[in-house]
Amino acid sequence: MKTYVAKEQEISKKWYLVDAKDRVLGRLATQIAMRLRGKHKPIFTPHADTGDFIVVINANKVTLTGRKWDKKIYYRHTGYTGGLKEITAKKLLEKKPEDILRFAVRGMLPKNSLGRRQLKKLKIYSGSEHPHEAQQLEKLEI
Repeated sequence: MKTYVAKEQEISKKWYLVDAKDRVLGRLATQIAMRLRGKHKPIFTPHADTGDFIVVINANKVTLTGRKWDKKIYYRHTGYTGGLKEITAKKLLEKKPEDILRFAVRGMLPKNSLGRRQLKKLKIYSGSEHPHEAQQLEKLEI
């Protein structure tokens, strides 16, 4: 019995719509990362991009449990000496609500060129409007 290896030409990619309203950030991010990688498909191959496209709406209405709105801190570095910047989850939600979900999903994907390619298949919008009507999105209940 041989191991099946998926080829890029044979993989069919679907488009899914996910509503993030009143969803817990980590639980939503794990399901999205699994769909982006393609682990829900029987043809999953770790070194190939077998995942689907995910469009997330209402990213500004995602929730965090406990006191994470004030305690969770996101760090970035400017590249200059002493250039470590930090921002709390509450302030990041006000400033860039899409980035909270993007950072959570990015941490669950592979840290290589395949992971960067899979992250490009994630489209996040803070409101309920999106420009992907032509792709005939399937609603995904998570």
